[in-house]
Amino acid sequence: MLTPEAAIEHLIALHAKAFSNLQKALEQFLATRVPPDKAARKAFCYPELIITYAPEATIPRLSRAFAKFQRAGVYSTTVTHPKEFAPYLLEQLTLLVHDYGATLVVRESQHAIPYPYVLEGGDELAVGDVPPAELARHFPTPLLSEVGDEIVDGLWHHEHGKARPLALFDAVRTDYSLKRLVHYTGTDWRSVQPWILFTNYHRYVDEFAAWAIEQLKADTPYTTFVAAGGVTIKRGAVPDNALELIAAAPWRKHQMPGYHLQSTDGAGITLINIGVGPSNAKTITDHLAVLRPHCWLMIGHCGGVRHDQRIGDYVLAHAYLRRDKILDDLVPPEIPLPALAEVQMALQEAAAMVTGERGAVLKSRLRTGTVVTYDDRNWELRWSSERLRFNRSRAIAVDMESGTIAAQGYRMRVPYGTLLCVSDKPLHGEIKMPGAANSFYERAIGEHLKIGINTLEILKKDLSQLHSRKLRSFDEPPFR
Repeated sequence: MLTPEAAIEHLIALHAKAFSNLQKALEQFLATRVPPDKAARKAFCYPELIITYAPEATIPRLSRAFAKFQRAGVYSTTVTHPKEFAPYLLEQLTLLVHDYGATLVVRESQHAIPYPYVLEGGDELAVGDVPPAELARHFPTPLLSEVGDEIVDGLWHHEHGKARPLALFDAVRTDYSLKRLVHYTGTDWRSVQPWILFTNYHRYVDEFAAWAIEQLKADTPYTTFVAAGGVTIKRGAVPDNALELIAAAPWRKHQMPGYHLQSTDGAGITLINIGVGPSNAKTITDHLAVLRPHCWLMIGHCGGVRHDQRIGDYVLAHAYLRRDKILDDLVPPEIPLPALAEVQMALQEAAAMVTGERGAVLKSRLRTGTVVTYDDRNWELRWSSERLRFNRSRAIAVDMESGTIAAQGYRMRVPYGTLLCVSDKPLHGEIKMPGAANSFYERAIGEHLKIGINTLEILKKDLSQLHSRKLRSFDEPPFR
């Protein structure tokens, strides 16, 4: 019987073999124009992980949210890049084998690796002077019919005699997103860390880069900083002009540039500037979710709705009025998004630590309430039709990303939270203007970013509580 460690080693070996077979076949085709035969194509397949749970007693009742069987049976998934996903796989398999006595099988699947997924850089559709249409005749290609979120969205149907899904994402869905992450963030997907901050202003990037460089110079567990545009800075080799190198890199080529501070314990922090709007927020979280991060937080700007709010005050979202519309078919607005107590408490504690304020003093600057998320930046021009909705929802702030980030966290089973900073008060005549905006940014961004970072440091201390059962349904795949 395979141990979790042995199963992962077998997955790594099978994936490496299939990956290499496909690469070599591509190279041979480019050199000779001789396509792989049917037998060779069978050697391009992902490995498959199969788990059987045949209980001899009652299914154990466990309080954790993941690595749980809802019923007896056979579960399976295809796996990509098992070497990079080994820590995640080991955690899931160890718990399932230890607590349920599950048995493991690893074998070659029937699902071929699409050829673009074994290419690094360059034109991944055309190789050399061979057009994509010709490559598609002889090599497996990405098919939209095989890339979907049916498992995530509960749309899969179990067929008698077939295995149930073991994970939310199979290999081809994962590979699809890994490539998209490189495209959008301008960094290798392997650089993305499990603790993620989203922002909607580049000034936060400058602040994060400065903080990251300080960590590399100090006695911390952080070892490497990877920035969009091809910049990598390591501990012990930090150049004097590090910040200038980061700023001068061609990060503008990428729609949502990513910045990653890596650590020795695999618990580093990623910051991604998603820009403005719910479309970007959904796009990047669709792809980040396959990495199974521990948490993502939105630390952007918002418009304050209440008269007693001041520019620079904070808003801790405990509910969302979702007017972004982008997820209405997948997570209908009538489905509530629960506030996660562990995240909310960490955000509040981090705010107290960074500001030095507690009790009534902190409450005067940190409001908790409903955030309205719009898909229209100029929602103010529809105020006469929107005012009633604001009143009924008791909203205290408005933005364009938070509700989407939270809904995607709920949908993808990734813990989420929001701490916004009031940058204007459009309902009270304090509209964001260039001069006032610059003054606000200089004063507020450093403190706001530190609160986000400290929140993640607090959450790192108790992962078992963070991965809430609130995010899991009654018919979940076993893997987190």
